[in-house]
Amino acid sequence: MPHPTPAGYQYSATNYHPLPVTLVKGEGVYLWDAAGNKYLDMMSAYSAVSHGHCHPELLATLREQAEQLCITSRAYYSDKLEPFLQYACEITGQEKALPMNTGAEAVETAIKAARKWAYTVKGVAKDSAEIIVCSDNFHGRTTSIISFSTELQYKAGFGPFTPGFKVVPYGDAHALAAAITPNTAAFLVEPIQGESGIHLPPAGYLAACAIICSKNNVLLIADEIQTGLGRTGKLLACEHEKVKPDGLILGKALGGGILPVSLFLSSKAVMDVFQPGDHGSTFGGNPLAAAVGLKALQLIVSNKLAERSAELGEYFLQRLHTLNSPLIKAIRGRGLFVGIEIDTQRANACVLCEQLMHDGLLTKETHHTVIRLCPPLTINREQLDEAVSILQKSLRTMAGK
Repeated sequence: MPHPTPAGYQYSATNYHPLPVTLVKGEGVYLWDAAGNKYLDMMSAYSAVSHGHCHPELLATLREQAEQLCITSRAYYSDKLEPFLQYACEITGQEKALPMNTGAEAVETAIKAARKWAYTVKGVAKDSAEIIVCSDNFHGRTTSIISFSTELQYKAGFGPFTPGFKVVPYGDAHALAAAITPNTAAFLVEPIQGESGIHLPPAGYLAACAIICSKNNVLLIADEIQTGLGRTGKLLACEHEKVKPDGLILGKALGGGILPVSLFLSSKAVMDVFQPGDHGSTFGGNPLAAAVGLKALQLIVSNKLAERSAELGEYFLQRLHTLNSPLIKAIRGRGLFVGIEIDTQRANACVLCEQLMHDGLLTKETHHTVIRLCPPLTINREQLDEAVSILQKSLRTMAGK
């Protein structure tokens, strides 16, 4: 729904449609606007703020490193990068990692790695490699990534598009098997689709895909930018089906809610296809990002945020199922990665988000149909109860309109 642009905010391109609130402060699971109003953050910047806003240990790490060295580019070695990459590899079971900044950059890195691996290791003919993706995917907004999106708006006006991608239905392992050819380099998949509305595939889907990929010498690449690092109740969402992907993409929470930090991780066999000059980033892997990224990972493990997400997610879903609102069509999720699908015949999810804002809870809908509930993993039961109470109030207000 249209709403006024805040005064003095006239120079930004309109590539976003923010809620009419100007935020000035964050602490833990709460945010404050310029008028001093307090809000419960139930979106955590699309899982980037899994540690909570302004985590004191992360801020201390940031300050300490910023006073020593921030960036040198990868033209030189840094004493912070290798410990960061080593720890990331050790806790995920991968062998090497390539650092970038945003999640989309890490996805682009995965695409390049898969293609070069196909040519240099698998023996696919030059410029013939294919990567299979899923319908309703969301892996970013760069030109190559939107080339395989099935969301028309993401592509409108941005062609011509990058070839080399094939789309199969999400959750259908048989469709994946049928789509594989000798030219298939990789299968890129979200263990749980976030942007499409927090959609979980059928039980056993990811495990079946892993077997299919292995039998066909195809890389299984998991995009865990949103679902990874404890969000779904495991360190990685793939672990719910005991799957170890051939390639892993991490971001968002990796930066501790402070910096953009991302990684593509894989085996030596895949990573060793890169030679100096093949790929890079001026800011990727800079000392400041590496220091914060390492501390972010250490806190996720030491504070047992994945285990916390599993326990609190189960409790949260139970509480949400007591809402009994006629506006709710479905509730789904895993861990603290939850979506409430709204009956569009009765209400608009965008309008409901504005009502939630007025009642003290901040989040955003996806595709005008699903309310995302993905709070910082540091949230507690009392704060989840607060969220349920606000949801109940807003739903009743909307149902009465």
